[in-house]
Amino acid sequence: MTDTKVLLVAAPFYEEITEELLRGARAELDARGVAHETFEVPGAFEIPGVIAQAEAARAGFDGYIALGCVIRGETSHYDYVCGESARGLMDLSLKGVAIGYGILTVENIKQARVRSMVDEKNKGKDAADACLTMIEARSRFGGAR
Repeated sequence: MTDTKVLLVAAPFYEEITEELLRGARAELDARGVAHETFEVPGAFEIPGVIAQAEAARAGFDGYIALGCVIRGETSHYDYVCGESARGLMDLSLKGVAIGYGILTVENIKQARVRSMVDEKNKGKDAADACLTMIEARSRFGGAR
């Protein structure tokens, strides 16, 4: 995949968690010879909008990796952020945009650490793998670009 270019869209609201997700995603992309750039947004809610803007601008990315973390709090804000960011990314995916979903939606920081640390269950690596799989699927099945 040497001609492939991916944009990592990261929400560093929980900086320690997002940095680990980025480390895992970058390591996977580097290991597979995939060029990549990173763009930071304030939070998970903004990730689909940036990806939509990059697609509309024909910015030259073959796929996108959404990275961030939302931890349940005392209000319903968690539900809205999780639901709307996931819906926005799914809407883009159904239009043929190759996306790897690496936004953690957890109950507490301990769960986030387990799912983000490179030596644990790093979901950044998994999201990179998913993105590359979706790029391959679009190529194989002639998806829209």
